[in-house]
Amino acid sequence: MLDFQRLGLLGAASLAVAALILLPILAVLSSVFAPASGTWSHLVQTALGAYVWNTALLLAGTAAGVMSMGVLAAWLVTAYRFPGQRLLEWALVLPLAMPAYVTAYAYTDWLQFTGPVQSWLRAATGWQARDYWFPEVRSLWGAAAMLSFALYPYVYLVARTAFLDLSRSALEAGRLAGHSAWGSFVRVALPLARPAIAAGTALALMETLADFGTVSYFALEVFTTGIFKAWFSMGDSDAAGQLSAWLLGFVVLVLALERASRGRAAYASATRKPALPQRLAGAPAALAFAACAAPVVFGFLLPAGILLQLVLASPEARWGVRVLALVGNSFILAGITAALGVVLATAMAYAARLSRSRPVAIANRCASLGYAIPGAVIAVGILVPLARFDNWLAAWVEASFGMRIGLLLTGTIVALVYAYLVRFLAAAMNTMEAGLAKITPSMEDAARSLGAGPASTLARVHLPLLGSSLATAGLLVFLDVMKELPATFALRPFNFDTLAIEAYQLAQDERLAEAAVPSLVIVAVSVLPLLVVWRRYFQATRS
Repeated sequence: MLDFQRLGLLGAASLAVAALILLPILAVLSSVFAPASGTWSHLVQTALGAYVWNTALLLAGTAAGVMSMGVLAAWLVTAYRFPGQRLLEWALVLPLAMPAYVTAYAYTDWLQFTGPVQSWLRAATGWQARDYWFPEVRSLWGAAAMLSFALYPYVYLVARTAFLDLSRSALEAGRLAGHSAWGSFVRVALPLARPAIAAGTALALMETLADFGTVSYFALEVFTTGIFKAWFSMGDSDAAGQLSAWLLGFVVLVLALERASRGRAAYASATRKPALPQRLAGAPAALAFAACAAPVVFGFLLPAGILLQLVLASPEARWGVRVLALVGNSFILAGITAALGVVLATAMAYAARLSRSRPVAIANRCASLGYAIPGAVIAVGILVPLARFDNWLAAWVEASFGMRIGLLLTGTIVALVYAYLVRFLAAAMNTMEAGLAKITPSMEDAARSLGAGPASTLARVHLPLLGSSLATAGLLVFLDVMKELPATFALRPFNFDTLAIEAYQLAQDERLAEAAVPSLVIVAVSVLPLLVVWRRYFQATRS
């Protein structure tokens, strides 16, 4: 039995929030026990194998891409000094502001048969359509490349931190053993940073599993596209739920592989003296610069330039009232979710600090599970029970009072914000827990000795000290909501589109020039919060 008196009001609220976060996940898992329908039998016979195989290949390709770009860039900017290194150390996070589906729209226009690259190639060589081979960007490996460009910063950030934490003695021991600079990297730095690299790769792969815009635009048969096909095209919510359960299985597999790859690997430095970076000049400096600049160019500068050129060169790309309305809708959703996320995360983190009870700690960890769940899965898990509740409530009101109220929650902003909170509350929670951990408990004891209660202590003592954490948590949630596509696509109210929805729909209609306008707005709005958060992280890792 839970001791609610010991938990307090905030502790009980933490348990309630955790239950709401877990509800969509449990709803999806319960669909596994639903009777097999004709739709599900058809999917098992015709499509399930392709979903499994293509999803596995997409994960493998993305993992190779994010690790090769993220680890190499992190090592070069931490172990060496070369012209442009300080600028690139910052710029390497910019692709996080460029969603993978936006990158896909840009490269499709650039690399397609009628695009500038192939048009220039034919003009320069005199070739005709069937005289040459050109890689198809709208393919599984093209999708893996788009996702790699967008997601490698997850690996770069954690690998950079791990390499900064390497002690001078560890690398000097490698040199004494006769290893070259490259040998020290492969045989010393990489094994010591393996746990961090595995964690960053797992984050990128979970985002890959959650992606809908890129794989849908490239017409790939993977689980996210299959979920929406079963849901909207076939009209079978149970089959969509069963596919969502399979996708959850992939999430669990990625987390298990990450845990297994780390094993019991751990590293602690007794001296905490960071290794001194080596200065490069000439050809080595140029190569290092090129290796670090390439991900920034291909992951941010080039797609942004392509989109901007489309906007400037195409009269159909307009910055009109429609775009302003989309900006307003996106800001409303992101602002509401960010405010609620910060409030809930602060309350739950503070409850765990006050009660120090195991149930509250477990509840907070459960509330963080949503970040690992793809938006398509969360949408299915919310819509099915919410629609049943709405139908039951409408029937009860009509039977009791003779009134027809319709569906109150389904297809409203309430359902959409709920999905966002399930998905992104973890980002705010981790930030607030880290911020509270830096405040010494003696300050609380002093406040209480002066007669201040928990609420007064939070308002007068903690919140003034948590200004930076509050801003960071809010910006992280705001940034995530601005880019979110699958949950928005499934749960948005009728005729309530966002920038992400508009860009997706225009791209699906092959109106890429018009899709460039909302895409550029998403990128522009995302850059500022990203740089603010990055500056805080950069200062923390350099201190």
